[in-house]
Formats: sequence, structure tokens, C-alpha cells
Amino acid sequence: MLDEIARPDDVRRQNRRLILGAMRQHGLLSRTDIVAHTGLSPSTVSAITTALIAEGIIGENRDNDPGSNRRGRPQIALALNPEVATVATVELALNLIHAVLFDYTGDVITEQFRHVATLDATADQLVDAISSMLDELIENSPANVGPLLHISMGVQGVTDAASSMMLWSPITPDRNIGFGVALSERYQVGVAVANDCNMIAEALRWIDPKNYTEDFAAVLLSHGIGMGLYLKGKPFLGAYSSASEFGHMLHVPNGALCRCGRHGCIEAYASDYAILRDIAGEDENAQPAQDVNTADFNKVANIARAREGKERDAFRKAGQAIGSGLRSLFSLIDPVPVALVGPGAGVFDLLEKDLRAIVSGTSGWGATQDLNIRCYPDEHPLILQGCMMTSLLHLDTQIFAPGDTPVKRAIPA
Repeated sequence: MLDEIARPDDVRRQNRRLILGAMRQHGLLSRTDIVAHTGLSPSTVSAITTALIAEGIIGENRDNDPGSNRRGRPQIALALNPEVATVATVELALNLIHAVLFDYTGDVITEQFRHVATLDATADQLVDAISSMLDELIENSPANVGPLLHISMGVQGVTDAASSMMLWSPITPDRNIGFGVALSERYQVGVAVANDCNMIAEALRWIDPKNYTEDFAAVLLSHGIGMGLYLKGKPFLGAYSSASEFGHMLHVPNGALCRCGRHGCIEAYASDYAILRDIAGEDENAQPAQDVNTADFNKVANIARAREGKERDAFRKAGQAIGSGLRSLFSLIDPVPVALVGPGAGVFDLLEKDLRAIVSGTSGWGATQDLNIRCYPDEHPLILQGCMMTSLLHLDTQIFAPGDTPVKRAIPA
């Protein structure tokens, strides 16, 4: 006899999750398609989709018939209803806040960029800046948008495991900033606060599920160095924090100064500020630059491509630092596909040889070509995509699947 017998409500919630998950992944689907994707019986799919239509979560789309080439009774396409809910995403980076409202299908409603001097901003000032941006977006939204039901933030820094607080970040002097509590109280919705690299990894799972599903690492190479890590199909988090601080793994004991205040981190050799510091001939203990001009970085990269010299040597050192970190990671979890993201991915040609040599020459499991690496030079769209999917999946699994559909209302101001 089974120790536990699933309750009918639990089965219903799970079946609703399966159907919403299939529609989230595949878009327009007929009921027959949903049966094929979920393995549920036709009668179950019919009953649940009827309920979802009545609740306004999905709707029939007779203009797009997924079964028009099939024999027999015409198939009616079902689609997620864009007007049933709105989610907000916020990217907090060095001197930048980017806020976006999305509808329930993932289409952009409206967005806003704002330059904020984060290095001089206090916690209250950052919360106020984000809130004022969201207020403006909400106030200027079209009349037919759904209620705001969730907010996701991707931040450049370490977050807590409960996804509510930014514990530390190199972009602001304040620590333990409770973005989650502050925004949840203001807008009366759930809020998730995550490390930006974890949001990049979440985005890759949806953009390219063929290559990023079960086990993979997304390494951000920019002013900072970070990592989002998926193992066994789940994001890797620490017991207390977002963890996966790849950039602050030790590369050289008592080595170059990092933005975090410690010495010898991977970031102190592989970030853009570290590369420019090395090329300029500055002492490796010199205070890291607060910001790096993209044009200056691209200029030295082009010089490194053109000739041997200090520029090419600096990029070689960066490749060696990243390779050293990946070697250590793979020693713990075995090799996984790697996505390099951000400006550093745009100079992978200068890093690749030394990176692969370090990984294959010391790890003992084969040729460098076995290491699967893909490059994505612009991290910002991925961060927002990951935040958006985090919020939409929260609605699918935690709000709409249980059947506790909110009453249609205006987005709160």
C-alpha cells in the first residue's frame, strides 16, 4: 500500500501545470497537441482547458489553426491570454537600471532605462529609483493590460538563497539591501531577487533548450566575472546565498587586487578592468577602475589581434585565469557545456587557445575540442529574458495552476 495517496486537488494542480507548461514552451497548441505534449488523456485536457478558458487564462485562437492540414474535425488553437496578467522585470547593473513590463505571453508592454550613479547611491535611493520607474511604467501602460502579479530583479551582486535580498555588490556601498520586501510591500505582489548570472542561465534554458537543459554553466565576462550554474536541471544555489561566485575563486594566492577587496581572484586577471590595468603597466595592487570605457577595451583588443605585445599577453593571462577556474569547476562536477556571455565573449578569439590549454592540459580527460563553448556578447537581453521567465513561471506554477486566479483588476499604482 502506498504511504501517500495523491489528493484530487494535487492531481488537478499538477495537470494544470503540465498544460500551462506545454503552452508556455510551444505557443499555439490544439487540444490534440496538448495531449501529445503532456501525455494526459483527451478528457482531462478538455476539462482543464475549458476551466482555463473560463478563468480567462487561455483563449481560443480561431485565426491560427494548428490542425488545418489534418483530416477530420478542425482543430482550434489555444493560446495564453496576454491580458490576464502583467509581470515586471528590473535589471540593476553598474550605473544602470532597466525596468520592463511584460504581458502574460512574454511580449514587452513598455520599458524604461535610467542612468543612476550606483557607486554613490544608498539602499533607499536605489529602491526609490526602481519604484519611481515602475510607477511611471504602470501609469503609462495601455488600458487593456492585466494586473501586475510578480516582479523579478536581476542584480550584479550576491543575493540570498531566499531570493529577497542583495547581500553584497561591487556597484553600491550598501549591503543587505532588502529589495524583495520593499517592492513586495509597495506593489502587493511576489518579488524574486536573483544574481544576474543565474538569470542569464535561466534565459539560455528557454532560448536554446537543445544545448542548455540539465547541466551547463553560463559565465559572464564583463567588468565583473560571474557564473550561473545548472545541475540536474536545477539552478545551483548555496545554503545562504546565490553562490557560484566564479569570478572570486582563487587563481593566484596573494595575487592581484580584485574589486571585492581580496587578492588573486579570477576576476582580478580576466575582467575588463584587470586586462586594461595589466596593459597600462599599473601595479597589480592598484585600485580597480570603477568603470571601463567600451571603446578603450575594443581598441586594445584590436591591437592584440594585430600583433604580439603586452596587449595580447594580457588577454592570454585572462584566458588562463578563466581556464583555471573552469578546470577547478570540472574537477568537482565533470565537464559541462559553457556559455560565455558579455563583452568578454566578444574577444573569445584572444582567450580561447590559452583557456582550452589550461582545461585540457591539467584535467586529464581529453582534447580541448571536447569542451563545448558558445558565445553571447550582449548579456542584457539574457538577464531580462531570465527575469521575465522567472516571473511567468511563477504565475504558471504558483498562481494559475492552483486555480486561485486573481479577480481582473487594474495594475496598482
